[in-house]
Amino acid sequence: MKLSVFFCWMGLAVVAAASPWPVDELKKVPLVQDLPDKDVGEVKAAFIDGVDRLGEGGKPTRFFVYYGIPKSVDGSKVPAMVLVHGGGGSAFATWVKLWMDRGYAAISMDTCGAISGGGHNNHTRHNLGGPPGWGGFDQIEQPLEHQWTYHAVSDVMLAHSWIRAQDGVDAERTGITGISWGGYLTCITAGVDDRFKFAAPVYGCGFLTDNSAWLDAFGKMGPENKEKWRANWDPSVYLPQARMPMLWVTGTNDVAFPMDSLRRSYQLPPGDRFLAIRPRMPHGHGPAGENPAEIHAMADAVLKGGPAMAKVVLGARNGRMVSATWTGGRKMVAASLNYTTDEGPWQKREWKEIPATPGAGRVEGELPEGTKVYYFNLKDEAELVASSEHETL
Repeated sequence: MKLSVFFCWMGLAVVAAASPWPVDELKKVPLVQDLPDKDVGEVKAAFIDGVDRLGEGGKPTRFFVYYGIPKSVDGSKVPAMVLVHGGGGSAFATWVKLWMDRGYAAISMDTCGAISGGGHNNHTRHNLGGPPGWGGFDQIEQPLEHQWTYHAVSDVMLAHSWIRAQDGVDAERTGITGISWGGYLTCITAGVDDRFKFAAPVYGCGFLTDNSAWLDAFGKMGPENKEKWRANWDPSVYLPQARMPMLWVTGTNDVAFPMDSLRRSYQLPPGDRFLAIRPRMPHGHGPAGENPAEIHAMADAVLKGGPAMAKVVLGARNGRMVSATWTGGRKMVAASLNYTTDEGPWQKREWKEIPATPGAGRVEGELPEGTKVYYFNLKDEAELVASSEHETL
């Protein structure tokens, strides 16, 4: 896939670089070396051959994965999930097992050239690993093919190519979810790999050079390198090509990916979008990022023909009276009008909730005096959260 997209950025006309990834090659099934001494129960470990690393004589890379394929009760093929870790993480056997127990094949890959230690920042680099993460800010003057995002997205695609080719896996029913930097990679991969049937980034989004936890890092890069990073590695360049349904899961006060950058990001893909925005949602691996019920429900809806997800649309504001409507989903049993009267950094804003009663596909409420930002949350009978976009006043 080649991109030729024009942007106007910082007053400059910029042509985004053509997609650097060899998509057709990454869609081929890669070679795998099993690592039985690192298996964790039913979850298997392996090395998968990655892309060549420039600057080292074309030295090939490998990346570490955990994977599992559950046995189908009736002998039919199972859907598969691709799981992308975030900062401090690696391939996680527990994450794979979580999805296996739900009846899905799953694969979780290390994206930083390490072998998983199972925890946080305890992963040992190996001699055939790609560039270390995260963000690749210090790699920006190297060839694109030697930078972290290039290798990380390649690893995700190759892991996808391998798992969907395995016996017992339905290649036409695959999804992807990723946490934090893994959510960032999920956003890019969704725009590069058109084989996924849905994508669910957790926290991660684009427009990082405009507002994110890394503004200081971008400032130190200088204007030229900052623009080079944005034009090649910011998800906003690739999200317009993501045509599968996307579920965006995050919190109002996320420490790394603020709500303004998130909103601009989820407005880019042309496909259906679903939001689950919890006030003060913790940021991390484990239950916080791996196990939101909405991701499981989205996978079941798209890959197993389960109940549809609710799609919430913010209505027109009439003074301080606001409303939202929704279609699809289960019966709604609760709703809230979430708002903040604060300005300044998104991470520091205090959010408050006013209970509301969902009616026949509609909910409404009155904004308190001084509201600066608001949105609606609805909760269905399965306690799944469905959110509207937010509006800044």
